Amino acid sequence: MPADTTSLDLDALEAAHADLRARGLALDLTRGKPSPDQLALSDRLDGILSGTYRHDGTDLRNYGGIDGLPTAKRLGAMLMDVPADAVLVGGNASLEMMFHAMLVGTHFGWDGPGSAWTTRPSVKVLCPVPGYDRHFTVSERLGHEMIPVPMGDDGPDMDVVESIVADDPDVAAMWLVPKHSNPTGAICSDEVVARVAELGNRARRGFRVIWDNAYAVHDLTPEPILMASLWAACEAAGTTESVIHVASTSKITFAGAGLSFLAAGPETLATLRQHLSAVTIGPDKVNQQRHVMLLPDIDALRAHMVRHAELIAPKVDATVAALERGLTGLARWTTPTGGYFVSLWTPPGLATEVVGLAADAGVRLTPAGAAFPLGHDPEDSHIRLAPSFPTLDEVRLAMEVVVTCVRLAIARQRASRDGTGEAVQPGPT
Repeated sequence: MPADTTSLDLDALEAAHADLRARGLALDLTRGKPSPDQLALSDRLDGILSGTYRHDGTDLRNYGGIDGLPTAKRLGAMLMDVPADAVLVGGNASLEMMFHAMLVGTHFGWDGPGSAWTTRPSVKVLCPVPGYDRHFTVSERLGHEMIPVPMGDDGPDMDVVESIVADDPDVAAMWLVPKHSNPTGAICSDEVVARVAELGNRARRGFRVIWDNAYAVHDLTPEPILMASLWAACEAAGTTESVIHVASTSKITFAGAGLSFLAAGPETLATLRQHLSAVTIGPDKVNQQRHVMLLPDIDALRAHMVRHAELIAPKVDATVAALERGLTGLARWTTPTGGYFVSLWTPPGLATEVVGLAADAGVRLTPAGAAFPLGHDPEDSHIRLAPSFPTLDEVRLAMEVVVTCVRLAIARQRASRDGTGEAVQPGPT
């Protein structure tokens, strides 16, 4: 039943919160970690090589091969919808690949030291919000000025993006999770893909989009959701060098022992190879071959991801169902078709209080504002919910706490308004 938006009994909600605190819960909805059952889907990786450590004349155990095995490059190409010869294969963390790319652009330059972004008056990076907090941490660490851009259901507001790029030559890059985005679940439309491809023709030379396709195959729908190819759009626009594509198997196989992939135009790849040659003598080819044997083709990959969806979808459904039962008319949220997150918007000014109330009741949430640069949500309204890791029963219990905390925060806010009874509206998209 929809929540009663006119009757929020403050005393009853305070008592309900006290009861929840008394249970001594210890639940965690902070990060999009695969559950143990999801990780177990890839247990066959252990021993899959059967003691064979040679492939196409290469000793997998030895140094070398900074690009990665050709077969592993094809796996990355399959994930990112790019040519295999444009792919570099790394370790388990695509975040590390992104950090290296941003480091090169910032301090070394894509066309030699004189092109480093730090030679500009300032280094500005566009950040669609709500967005991925670890992207913002990279930019914060590298000293970038982060410019928030609204993120809609079909991707970033490209009118805003194009206007900023046209007006400010110091804009050096843009972060973007294009499919099942972290944390709203947005999927870039064909129009947005085409307009992103054109940014390389609008921006100053050296501009790069970090196209973090972390959830490329993480659909919760019966059939895969297909996106337009950014690589093809960039080829048509003549802007292949303006985009750095990344992906990984971190939420496909073993989160701590997967593969990461980066794809880019030939000039960008040459610069990155030069940088990486000072960082590593070669990637883990043994692990690359394990993954190629587990996921040899698109059919095997899709079948594997269907099993993931069977584990994640009930938890996402339970999260959304709890919000519908308890917060309809009081707050707003997403109903994602893939990925790992549900975004919740409280009325303005309440997200921090809700996160604190939930912590008091034994449920850890991502800090309010985490999906914004420097952790600052100007509306104090957005909360990211990550239901993948707990069990289904734990998700249901955690959401009972979350819903109670939102209702309590709203009731307290209304009670503080001098008895006006003025309705509180949900926060903006």
